[in-house]
Amino acid sequence: MNILVGVSGGVDSAVAMSILKSQGHSVIGAMMKIYDGEIKTIANSCYGTDKKKEISDAIDNCKHCGCDFHLVDLSKEYDKIIFQEFKKNYLNGLTPNPCVMCNKFIKFGLFPEYARKLGIKFDKFATGHYAKNEFNNQTGRYELKKGKNPKKDQTYFLYKLSQEELAGILFPLGGMEKEEVRKYALEHKIPVAKKTDSQDFYKGDYKDLFQVEEKKGEIIDIFGNILGYHNGIYNYTIGQRKGLKIAYSEPLYVIDINKESNQIIVGCKKDTFKKGLYANDINWVSIKNPNKPFEATAKIRSASNPAEVIVYPENDKIKIEFKEKISAIAPMQAVVVYDNDRVLCGGTIKSSF
Repeated sequence: MNILVGVSGGVDSAVAMSILKSQGHSVIGAMMKIYDGEIKTIANSCYGTDKKKEISDAIDNCKHCGCDFHLVDLSKEYDKIIFQEFKKNYLNGLTPNPCVMCNKFIKFGLFPEYARKLGIKFDKFATGHYAKNEFNNQTGRYELKKGKNPKKDQTYFLYKLSQEELAGILFPLGGMEKEEVRKYALEHKIPVAKKTDSQDFYKGDYKDLFQVEEKKGEIIDIFGNILGYHNGIYNYTIGQRKGLKIAYSEPLYVIDINKESNQIIVGCKKDTFKKGLYANDINWVSIKNPNKPFEATAKIRSASNPAEVIVYPENDKIKIEFKEKISAIAPMQAVVVYDNDRVLCGGTIKSSF
């Protein structure tokens, strides 16, 4: 089978490529370029200027594996489809998730599509994500499942993938722990075996990223009392505790962001808890859209523990009630619903209650 592997210059994609090669597949490596500008960034972040090292590492990994390497320029498409929307929503006080959108529209969308336009022929597209993609013969659907290690599981960022997309995707690392991947890389003398992981979308000052001027505003409590001042609402997200620089009798958290009044609203820990949420733009993954409420678990952040919920489906929307109140529900973030290790659906958080 001819397989295109999305490589990043990191250890995960390198091991995925090596495993597929050892299984007898014909493997091609391709890296996507998503940035073409002047903003400086800190190393080991996804979005930024200095990618020479990553490209060099990706080339070395492909050579070590005996695979061709291609660089696919998607910088204009990424800027238009992902970054400008991310910037607009963030400056409006929302908390969008660029990684979710990138996976859907760029990494598993335009990336393989543009690779084919370059003349690269392949049957399947593979990445180094920690997730599983299995076909259920009884339901006739592809099921997106958590990877072996819950702490490294990346299904939260993949919930938007369609059945058609899942049919053409492989996740070779789904059944491996991170430690196993490192061990494999060392044993097979992969050049980046000891390279640290890239974690964040962007590391640095969002003022520089968004190219905006500071705009001073008030930090108020839930009663409207002014407790301090900020230099831009884009520096804050719902649930944030650090960086408020306010002396108070107990820790304060961001509980709301008001774009119109340019205010950050803070409260105590108890003020951050909500009973439920509404989400739209729902993608049903491992199951078809059900017509009645059901029990499941859900995550409102990639690193959060799954919480027990009741899901009320309504066309392309859902209402979720948590069995125990949950903290820091942020509009525009993703909520992903699970049945044990299966991703049932996911959507964009509209509001909480």
